[in-house]
Amino acid sequence: MSNTKSGFSIERRGLDLRFRSVTLSAREWLAPEFVRVRLTGSDLAGFESLGADDHMRLFFPAGPVGSVEEMRAAPSREYTPLAWGSDWLDVEFAVHGDAGVAAPWAANAPLGSSIGVGGPRGSAVITGEPGSWFLVGDETAIPAIRRFSALIPAGAPARIIVETVSAEHEVDIDAPVEVEWRHRGDAPSGSALIALLEGLTHADAVGADSFVFIAAEQSVVKPGRALLERWGIDTGKAVVKGYWKRGEAEYHAPH
Repeated sequence: MSNTKSGFSIERRGLDLRFRSVTLSAREWLAPEFVRVRLTGSDLAGFESLGADDHMRLFFPAGPVGSVEEMRAAPSREYTPLAWGSDWLDVEFAVHGDAGVAAPWAANAPLGSSIGVGGPRGSAVITGEPGSWFLVGDETAIPAIRRFSALIPAGAPARIIVETVSAEHEVDIDAPVEVEWRHRGDAPSGSALIALLEGLTHADAVGADSFVFIAAEQSVVKPGRALLERWGIDTGKAVVKGYWKRGEAEYHAPH
């Protein structure tokens, strides 16, 4: 039987870069060290995120600010928009307890605190329909994995693999296949995923015309790219990223 599908591609689309002021209105702990917050405000009217792997920049002032310029001068970090409406935006944070501005704010800021939101400035959008799906990431990639999972048609060949510390740190992810969890314990972040990726052979490919998404600590990039080569995946049909880099709070994933 011939395959009538035309395959898929990843297209870059620009968005109008806007800066918005928002307020923390709710916080929900989904697991130890993993929290979802709701940001609200009329500035969110028109907010748009076309790609599951989009990044927006959040600005965290130390206290009340008197102008947009002051807000934009505050320390900032990049995160994936999870869900949004005309006046609300949900964001998930992996809270590893280290220093920095974003994780402590997500964990401890009083409700009513204000931050800034910039972007997303552009999106990488899947057009067409992949023949199969392979999604791999650590805690920081869970929001993107949630969004990609929502695109997978029922019955499509797929594997979704997420690394976290232990079973206690797993979170519910709505997906058409059972999520496979890998636990690193006391080992460095990414170590369980690296072992998985390095152990996969050509015979382990999920299916034809695969979309591959791999995102975790920067050390996952090299074995992720090697897997693309073994599976014969066009790098233009895959996303392999270091979402963060050990020891570098300022690092953010390349677009």
